[in-house]
This record gives sequence, structure tokens and C-alpha cells, in this order.
Amino acid sequence: MSIPLLHVDAFAAAPFTGNPAAVCLLERARDAGWMQSVAMEMNLAETAFLVPRGGESQAWDLRWFTPAIEVDLCGHATLASAHALWETGRLPKGATARFHTRSGWLTCTQADGWITMDFPAQAALPCPEPAGLMAMLGLPRETRPQWVGRNAFAYLAVLEDEALVRGAQPDFTAIKRLPGLGIVITAQGKEYDFVSRFFAPGAGIDEDPVTGAAHCALGPYWAARLGKTSLIAYQASRRGGVLRVQVLDSLRGKPETSQGGRVLLSGQAATVLRGELF
Repeated sequence: MSIPLLHVDAFAAAPFTGNPAAVCLLERARDAGWMQSVAMEMNLAETAFLVPRGGESQAWDLRWFTPAIEVDLCGHATLASAHALWETGRLPKGATARFHTRSGWLTCTQADGWITMDFPAQAALPCPEPAGLMAMLGLPRETRPQWVGRNAFAYLAVLEDEALVRGAQPDFTAIKRLPGLGIVITAQGKEYDFVSRFFAPGAGIDEDPVTGAAHCALGPYWAARLGKTSLIAYQASRRGGVLRVQVLDSLRGKPETSQGGRVLLSGQAATVLRGELF
């Protein structure tokens, strides 16, 4: 028996940009050990596994695995999953994709070539700066972050200049010793509302190319700081990717509140490869 598998570049206006994900289209649930082995074999930032949810129209169970671990929330592989369902005809064009996940129900819609995901906010709370943070990031020791916070996934450090974000040369071994998956660094942008990078060696990914889940924290922070709820973001990895971020009004002005809040994340996607897993 063969299993359909797609390689999709998410948050990508064209192939070979954005963040690659594998999407495995299953007919029945498989055990976690098998899924972890497949994700390790794919060796992409994430592999998504979709199983039709019995008795519920246009709904799927969705799980995400890095090459090393299963994660609770992943934006780019969710976007890739919705794209794969529409492209293969498993979901009619224009229909809403509904996913049951470890982070609750997530939905995806499409319009004008963009896919919009409705995600839970994961705002970071202020916390002490980790010792040696600038050295971990490969930045001058005299540099100080404007703000440091943390949520359930990672640290968030706000830097004073976009050039510092782009110029960081992280020590992944040191960052891996931090609690959680790693650290997001961000600054106000020149061309975009804000830019960021995400170093996640705790998840087996030294630098994630474009990270939807990180924007569940970045969105509330920058919405409050900039006084606007609709933002354009750029994740400044080598591959790079643009996201539209909308923070719902319930979070406006409350960067430290995530209970019940939602963030809408929009991006584009391109299929690079279709194949079969034996």
C-alpha cells in the first residue's frame, strides 16, 4: 500500500523559498513512532500527518513532527496541509479546512492566492534575560535587548535594530541549553512592520526558515507596540518568507494577554514535489 506525500513550500510566493513541509495524507491513524520515523526520513522542518475525521465533513486530525520531536503547534505545516487538501481535490476549492490538533481546532480559508489560518495567540510574558544572551546570538556583548519575554514554546527577544536580527550568528549549542525550543529575535522593520528569526535547536531545527507559531507571540507584541492590528511581517532566514498577521481586537493593547485571543496568519504556498510513501 502506498501513501500520498507532498512536499510544499509554505509562506512562499514561489518554490524554493519560505519553509518546506512534507504532508502525509493517511486513510487511518498511525502510531507516533512510525510518524516520527517518517519525519526523520523527510528531514524537513516539519512533517504533517492528516487523517480524515470520521463523521465530520471537511475535518481532519492533524499532527506535526520535526525530525526530532512532535510539537503542539506548527503554522507552516498547517498552511501546507490545507494547500495539499485543496490541490489534490480532497477538499473543494474555497471550502474551509478544519483541523483537530493538540492546540484545539484550527481552520484555514483561501482567498486571492493567500491562505489564512485562525490560530490561538501565544503571547510572551516578561522574564529575566538569559545569562549570556548576546553571546548566544553572536552579537556584541554591549548590545542589550529592548525587551525579553517567554511563552510555553520559546524565548522572545526584541532588538533595537533590524540589522541586529539579520546579522545574528547564533551559537546553537548554547541556545539548546535554554528551556523550551529556543529563541525568537525580532525588531521593527524598514520595509515591513517587523522582522524576526527563530532558532529552535531544542526541536532539532537550528534555524526555522519561516515560523507561523512564533507569530502567535510576535503578533500580539507588535500590535500593542505599533498600535495597529493588521501587520506585514518578514522572517529573515536564508529562505525568507512574508506573513500577513492580524491580531483580533480582544488582544489590542494587551501584549501580555493570550487567554482566549486569536491571531490570523496568512501566507502563500507552492507544491514542489508529489510522491508516494511505501
